[in-house]
Amino acid sequence: MKTNKTRLLLVEDEDSLGYLLSEYLGMKGFMVKWVKDGEEALAEIGQSTFDLAILDVMMPKMDGFALAERIRLNAVDLPFLFLTARSLKVDVLKGFSLGAVDYLKKPIDEEELVARINAILSRLVPKDLGASGTSFRIGRYELDGKNQKLIFNNDYRTLTTRETELLKILASNKNNLCTHKNILLQLWGDNDYFNRKSLNVFITRLRNYLKADDTIKIENVHGKGFILRVKE
Repeated sequence: MKTNKTRLLLVEDEDSLGYLLSEYLGMKGFMVKWVKDGEEALAEIGQSTFDLAILDVMMPKMDGFALAERIRLNAVDLPFLFLTARSLKVDVLKGFSLGAVDYLKKPIDEEELVARINAILSRLVPKDLGASGTSFRIGRYELDGKNQKLIFNNDYRTLTTRETELLKILASNKNNLCTHKNILLQLWGDNDYFNRKSLNVFITRLRNYLKADDTIKIENVHGKGFILRVKE
């Protein structure tokens, strides 16, 4: 669990390219999970946390566009870029309309891919992240906001930016109500149905991360918001 590596989900059905990219990205310091179709990708997204997904467009079972729609439908907070041999303008526009942060055409230049990934990740870090540099005690845990780590005993879990920001909001208001509206406006900028679904996904993740300490509980106040209960 101890790692500072950026976690990438690579979805590519072509064995040679998938192997080449996963090995190259691993050499560049990324932690890569390579899967070969959209169904495998959705299973991984449901079980693990990733910082960025790299989606091939032309795949069996479920193509990259359909996978992107499923990601958006489930309101998963996962940025993604497309890799494709399809160079028509309509395909590029469709990719961006689905929420892609970038669109690379095959054949892929590995160095350019790494440069694009680093540029994307730098854009995704909130400009006010410096305000996250506060540490919070949460029962037997410590939240290191600056380094995005949740520390327990001598071990830690590296959190995504949004997980860190959400836990920071709850921890800075522990034992007090944090309303859906305030959380959503701070983190998503919009208080709508799909963002509420996404918020619920993140709350479930945080509950799982904090389960080793039974003095901590994230309570759901129906129709209002959440309270991080910490027994002093």
